[in-house]
Amino acid sequence: MMDLSLVRLELSGLEEKIADLDRSLGTEKMRMKIAELEEEASKEGFWNDQENSQKVLQKIKQLKGSLGGYVKLQNHYEDATVLLEMFEEEPGEEIEKELEKGLAVLRKKYNEVRLQTLLSGKHDSENAIITLHAGAGGTEAQDWVEMLLRMYSRWAETRGFNFIITDILPGDDAGVKSVTARIEGPYAYGYAKAENGVHRLVRISPFDSSGRRHTSFASLEVIPEISSDLDVDIKPEDLKMDTFRASGAGGQHVNKTDSAVRLTHIPTGLVAACQSERSQHQNRETALKLLYSKLMEIKEREAKEKIEDLKGVQMEIAWGSQIRSYVFCPYTMVKDHRTNFEMGDVQRVMDGDIDGFINAYLISRGNARG
Repeated sequence: MMDLSLVRLELSGLEEKIADLDRSLGTEKMRMKIAELEEEASKEGFWNDQENSQKVLQKIKQLKGSLGGYVKLQNHYEDATVLLEMFEEEPGEEIEKELEKGLAVLRKKYNEVRLQTLLSGKHDSENAIITLHAGAGGTEAQDWVEMLLRMYSRWAETRGFNFIITDILPGDDAGVKSVTARIEGPYAYGYAKAENGVHRLVRISPFDSSGRRHTSFASLEVIPEISSDLDVDIKPEDLKMDTFRASGAGGQHVNKTDSAVRLTHIPTGLVAACQSERSQHQNRETALKLLYSKLMEIKEREAKEKIEDLKGVQMEIAWGSQIRSYVFCPYTMVKDHRTNFEMGDVQRVMDGDIDGFINAYLISRGNARG
């Protein structure tokens, strides 16, 4: 039989914590903003500006999602409180199991909503643009990039996000040299930014006939997808456009025309490419959006004075710079070196179960900020 005094104490503590979340999230402001945006959406001529109407609807969806999570948390708390009262009045095995289950759901939901309060950065609610690069090591590192690409696409799928590969450079013999993808969904950048850094793999190489152990590195860059209406000026004469045939992993041609687009911003040397859309025009628009995001991300690094200074800053894709290690032998473990969070089931991680690492990172950052 469960200790009711401990249950009462836990629920009392959660009541205070939920009230703190209410203040942190600003739920009343959320409700007012939703009402304001819905009023705007109901005005005549709202659909005349398609770009603006889509932004308004996306913001409404995002706010309702955030508010809905908090409302569900409140409901779970009230359900658990009612179950406790029922159990106190008429103890029984069945109601005890329901109470235990209700408490477990309540704890999980509280942790989810608490994490949401940590996603308060300027661009945390935006879509994410991720780019994977193979480190030194040829085929080994390129195969590792392809493994990570699969891991992140699976993670996005489990969260209900869209995962769209916009540009990919296949490896010479196997794997992928580099790949850029968009992750579309509420707070995609807020979560994905936790993965920014160098990822290290230790395994028995399938490409080594001697069966030796190899260490491979790959870097992941994560930036928010930022709207082009922000204060970044790209002059037409500063852009160089190259076209090429889109190709998938292994060098298979996606189409027979030069529909893929590579844009180079001449003043900075920044490059953005897209080959995922059906037409050259669509690929150019997507590549331009990626370029805007890169330039805006650079502009917001206030500690730097010149874009030229930022252009060459690259993370070292080598030993000692990794944020996480994935060990396949002589034992199996994935460990994050920033938080010390680890999992022994490597296959689960490679299948996209990385929320534990992301959550641990966000919580550690939140605690560091006080």
